[in-house]
This record gives sequence, structure tokens and C-alpha cells, in this order.
Amino acid sequence: MIPTKVLWLAGGAVAAAGAGAYLAYRERRRREAEGDTRTNRAYVEGAAYSDIGGLHREKALIREVVELPIREPDLFASLGVTAHRGILLTGPPGCGKTLLARAASRESGAHFEVVAGPEILSKWVGESEANLRAIFHRARESSPAIVFLDELDSIAPKRAGLQQHHEVSLVTQLLTLMDGMEQFPGVVVIGATNRPDGIDSALRRPGRFDYEIRIGMPNADERREILEVHTRNMPLGDDVDLGDISAQTAGYTGADLAALTREAAMETVRRRRPVVSGPPTPVSSLKVGYADFMSAMEKIEPWFRRIDGGRHS
Repeated sequence: MIPTKVLWLAGGAVAAAGAGAYLAYRERRRREAEGDTRTNRAYVEGAAYSDIGGLHREKALIREVVELPIREPDLFASLGVTAHRGILLTGPPGCGKTLLARAASRESGAHFEVVAGPEILSKWVGESEANLRAIFHRARESSPAIVFLDELDSIAPKRAGLQQHHEVSLVTQLLTLMDGMEQFPGVVVIGATNRPDGIDSALRRPGRFDYEIRIGMPNADERREILEVHTRNMPLGDDVDLGDISAQTAGYTGADLAALTREAAMETVRRRRPVVSGPPTPVSSLKVGYADFMSAMEKIEPWFRRIDGGRHS
């Protein structure tokens, strides 16, 4: 006869498992209801190729491997081949990987599902995998669609270095979903990472993320185009030469240049109030000058300098 204490413990374990499953279900429904994965047009609002300075080669490749299969799905069938289902964007932080994916969705008119690691990870067993399956299911139901996996190395790191079973299970689930992409017509998966060597190697074989686009650092001409994008609505002084500024910003990514223009504007704001007492300069007469950009450059350094020890003041 089984002791009463053992029965109570077994019953408690079953009840706890049931409660955990119920809470996990409610958490998944809450995420879907609140749109925690930043789906649809709200996330891509304002993203267009015209908002991306430089990256001409990369934009052309995105049009070929992402937009063309969505706009003309019969084209590849007529040639007897299947389009790429997985595209991997690699490059340093702030180089425009996420912006490219957002622009591709807007320009193609595709439904957009974007997710980062923390948004699908759950403490409940099996819930992270269920969240990932739900994302692909929504994409299939909303086809044509783009699934954007940001920071892919945090979602699918190399399994050899993983300690927890649920971490391995999530990577395996993604591999399975990528293998079943033929069941998702009109769905393209874009992954982005600045650590391509950190993702599981099985993801980079043909049939999964088999097309890689490397995004490098912008050159002087591209940096000027980026500055032009970020200053298109900014009142610039007559002494501002964006070509000269771009020549002095070697090593700056697109995100660095965006921060630079923002800081230059803040320098203008600081100049608005005079040192001596008196009324501030009228807003309508404010202009961002060359000196403001030079002051901003002393404060905003490119990312590679910051990770190598930061700015010393």
C-alpha cells in the first residue's frame, strides 16, 4: 500500500505541473494580445530605403533575395528553383542590419514579425519553443511575411557550449522550423547578428540561412549620405560641410553618425541661452553649425573605440 505522504507529494507535483502549464498558457496569450513581438506595421513605420544612407550593394541584394520572391513568386517556379528562405545579415553593431530588414518589409508590403531572444524565452519548460512556433504560424497565416530574428546568436548559439536542456531544445526547434520552410510559402526568414561565429553551424547549411550578406563599415561617401539622411530636417549653418565632417568620421557606423548629429543639435540647444542674463535665442533662428559638430565629435566616439576601453576624459 502506498503511504499517504507519498500520495500527497505526488498529487502536489501534478498540481504544480498543471498550474505551471496554465500560467505558461496565460503568459503566451498575454504576449500575443499585447504584441510583445513588435509585429506588423507599427515597428516598420518610417523605415524605407530612402532612410538608409549608403549600403547600395546590400539594398540591391535584399531586393533580389527578399523582395523579388515576395513580389513575383511564380518567377522562381518558372525557372525550376526555389527562392532563398533564410538570409543572414552580419556586421558590426549599428551598421544597419535591423533597418534593412524593416525597410524590406515596408517596400515589399509583407507582414513583419520581429523577435529578439528575451522576447521568446520563458522560464516554463517548452514555452520558449511554443513562442517560436507561434511566430512562424502567424507569419504563415499572414503570408507574404518576413520573420526577423534579431540578435540570432542569443536565440541559437552553438549547442556544444550549452549547459541547459531547454537552451538546446530552442535551437533544435528553430532548426526544425527552418527545415519545414517549404510549408511556409511566401515567408522569408531574416537573421541578424554581429557574431556569426557564435551561432550554431547547422543553421548556416543550405536550406536554412544559406545566403549571407556582410555589411561592412561605411566609407566616406556613404558616411556623407548617412549624414544627409539624419540632417534632412535639421537647420544647418552656412559653414557646415558634410563632406568635410564625413572625412573626419572614419570608423563611425550609421548609428554612431545618428548619435553625432543628435549631439550636435544638443550643442546648439546649449548655446541657445546666453552666458549673461537675457532672453534665449529665438527657436526660429537656431542653426546647427560646424563648431557644434566638432564639439559633438569630441563626445561621440565610434563603437570600436568604446569597446576597446572607452573615451578617456
